[in-house]
Amino acid sequence: MNADAVSTLAKQTLDGSLPFPQIVGELIAQGVEYYHVDYASRSFTFYSAAGSTISAPLLFEGLPSISNDWDATALKAAIVDSQQNGQKFRQFCDRAMAAGVQGYFAFLLGKRVIYSGRAGDQHVEWFPGARPSDA
Repeated sequence: MNADAVSTLAKQTLDGSLPFPQIVGELIAQGVEYYHVDYASRSFTFYSAAGSTISAPLLFEGLPSISNDWDATALKAAIVDSQQNGQKFRQFCDRAMAAGVQGYFAFLLGKRVIYSGRAGDQHVEWFPGARPSDA
């Protein structure tokens, strides 16, 4: 993984200057296997198959507190808004945190995201068109 390239992609995620599907493709090209967004520490961590990591700050001011209450319906609505309507990442973060998401792992090669709440609640979201028939 090239630290400068991955850090630039993190910044482009934050400022919305590159479409998210393109960011995912670029992260894969950089050797990123998965990444973690941690709302509690306001950071991203990117992981390669070789075991290296790159961290970047989640530099949004005024993010809400992570809700104590898990709201899977509100989370799913935020996910759908991003997938179908191009919702900006900042708005997604606000909505996810309000729905009780403390963080998530995006498995690029596994084509799924696992969202976690403060009490261990989880939601698995497959990338569009990637869900296996037996999942």
